[in-house]
Amino acid sequence: MNLFDVYPLFDIAPVKAKGAYLWDENGRRYLDLYGGHAVISIGHSHPHYLKRIARQLYDIGFYSNSVQMPLQQELAEKLGRLSGYPDYELFLCNSGAEANENALKLASFHTGRKKVIAFKGAFHGRTSAAVAVTDNPAIQAPINETDNVVFLPLNDINAFKESLQTHGPELAAVIIEGMQGVGGVHVPEKAFLQEIAAGCEQAGALLILDEVQTGYGRTGKFFAHQHAGIQPDLITIAKGMGNGFPIGGVLINPKIEAKHGLLGTTFGGNYLACVAALAVLEVMEEEKLMENAQHMGNRLIQELRQLPGVREVRGEGLMIGVELEEPCAPIRKQLLAEHGIFTGSSSDKNTLRLLPPLCIGAREVDTFLSAFESILHTITIQTN
Repeated sequence: MNLFDVYPLFDIAPVKAKGAYLWDENGRRYLDLYGGHAVISIGHSHPHYLKRIARQLYDIGFYSNSVQMPLQQELAEKLGRLSGYPDYELFLCNSGAEANENALKLASFHTGRKKVIAFKGAFHGRTSAAVAVTDNPAIQAPINETDNVVFLPLNDINAFKESLQTHGPELAAVIIEGMQGVGGVHVPEKAFLQEIAAGCEQAGALLILDEVQTGYGRTGKFFAHQHAGIQPDLITIAKGMGNGFPIGGVLINPKIEAKHGLLGTTFGGNYLACVAALAVLEVMEEEKLMENAQHMGNRLIQELRQLPGVREVRGEGLMIGVELEEPCAPIRKQLLAEHGIFTGSSSDKNTLRLLPPLCIGAREVDTFLSAFESILHTITIQTN
């Protein structure tokens, strides 16, 4: 049997990782500035993380959600405290797509409605409802097609107000990313987020903040939407939550009533997932990784804006989009092949994404900036 060929792959097979670095089977070291799609939050193979998971394996690795699991409550309490949402409730699942899927279901259950506003350039996942609110027809199968989703331009307040007038009585939810990741790191303006929050309250709809990539301190605050001072009804999380262990979740406003059987999952919130997530929070708090993300992100953004061939730098903290004057694919390949540096792409062919572990230090930042600048200078000289 062969693997179903759906991924374009680099000719690299990592066999070891630590901190912000990977090593391949030939012993070559790579600087990881992409974190496997923003998944690696506290760094690869963090010793506290490894000890937490290993210790749990000796006790019990799995049982279903039909029994008491105190680790789930421990995780909920710590997450509530560190995120600033102690009064919310937590539903645990396995991935970001699953988190968004459940958030959309909750919004529809709670309101009795089915219309959703999403935004152009959005990516929320590949499962049924999540892919329906994702702005990419190429990954929507005919079974995913629906008239229940309205796509609006990001940061267009007038378009949102007009859509609210048209669809308000049938609107279940508005779903928006804290920052658009796959779309090229486009940032919702604070006034726009505030207008959406007010509009949802007016229409009786729920505001879903997709913090799957932006959550867990990546932008310098626990959640990206906290820069705008708003409080969504539902917040979805995954990626950096488990530092590589599959886990996701939905933070749920207490006004949304829970009922037995309303949601469910086999693997969500299992023992290993909970200790992985607890270890991430413990390391983030102990090592002040949110503060580091803000500090290192500011440094990167300021330096990147000075480089030749850079049209725009977008983002906050360690979620950064670098829009170039030309397609970035050849530059990403050169960074990887010649300098051993992983970076990310986006749906905008000119925008390169940086999503490094939150533990990244000045040395790694300088290594990247030096390599990136040398490539851009060479391109500038060749062009002129």
